[in-house]
Amino acid sequence: MSATGGGQRDSIARNVEQWTKNNREALDARASGSWARTEPTWGIFGIREADLGSPLGDVRGLDVVELGCGTAYFSAILAKLGARPVGVDPTPAQLATARRMQEETGIRFALVEAPGERVPLPDASFDLALSEYGASLWADPTQWVPEAARLLRPGGRLVFMTNSVLALLCSPDEGDVGERLVRPQNGMYRYEWPGEVGVEYHLSHGDWIDLLHEHGFEVERLIDVYARPESTRHEYYGYVSADWARRWPAEEIWTARKRTG
Repeated sequence: MSATGGGQRDSIARNVEQWTKNNREALDARASGSWARTEPTWGIFGIREADLGSPLGDVRGLDVVELGCGTAYFSAILAKLGARPVGVDPTPAQLATARRMQEETGIRFALVEAPGERVPLPDASFDLALSEYGASLWADPTQWVPEAARLLRPGGRLVFMTNSVLALLCSPDEGDVGERLVRPQNGMYRYEWPGEVGVEYHLSHGDWIDLLHEHGFEVERLIDVYARPESTRHEYYGYVSADWARRWPAEEIWTARKRTG
């Protein structure tokens, strides 16, 4: 992996290419199973919302924007729970899968082709902004966080999941997350994995807090996400073992609220 601080190359186009490939290789075929879920689960080990202290809470009647929705299965689950979701994603292939699933299931909500950095939706339109490994990992946080703030009404909430800082610091260029630090925390921002087209963005906890505060958010919770005793390695996102993730958090969920004044 290499880390760069600039953004000279177009990470949006590169991530569209990466996720077109991922959709073709696996995600389109997995969409029916994902859309069949009736309750939110989080991350590569599918941890139930209730087991994490319900970071989303009651979504009935809420206007929700999912930033980086992919095949939009999470938005579909929220629609089943009474929310009014809008799915936003820059990858046409993934949105095509989402539209196919809407036809198959009859679950309808708006889908918008756009990156998390530039969302063509009005200010103050949503009660909840959500990202489960969408914009939270693949969009530039210095751009998508202010977009989330713009889209939310005063008092609205932002909930997002990404890799834990510890997992990233223990990630070699190739192979599983290990048990020792292999890269620095200082200067965390833009990362490129060898052999992959896509570009990821990771911040330290201090930088996340500063960025959220800068754009009018108050942090409510930072949830460390561990694998369950019965968890097994994810069949597609298999970069970390369940044994490692039972001992250390492989993922984290942030919840924040937009200030009202």
